[in-house]
Amino acid sequence: MPVATRTKLEAVARDLGSQARVARALGVSPSRVSRWLRTEEPDAENRRKLEGTEFILSRLLGLYQRETAISWLQGINPQLGDRRPIDLLAVGRITDVLQAIDADEAESYA
Repeated sequence: MPVATRTKLEAVARDLGSQARVARALGVSPSRVSRWLRTEEPDAENRRKLEGTEFILSRLLGLYQRETAISWLQGINPQLGDRRPIDLLAVGRITDVLQAIDADEAESYA
């Protein structure tokens, strides 16, 4: 049985530490995230970005401590052309962020 969108959103907000960070990761306003947590459902595009962000966080939290994972998301990343992973998530470029995580993971085992 799939996990409810609201449950995923709550988990991502806990992992990121705030609804504002979730909003930044999804490229929406904090009030929209708040509405999704209370009564509304995100549209298909934002549901996909939420699911991608949840997966990204799962990968990062498997590699790093929570604060390091959040810093990684918000920091400039050379694997992403000196862009911030969180900015790419906001526009739905989940695959690019996954590739950067793969590169970091490969370096950690080299």
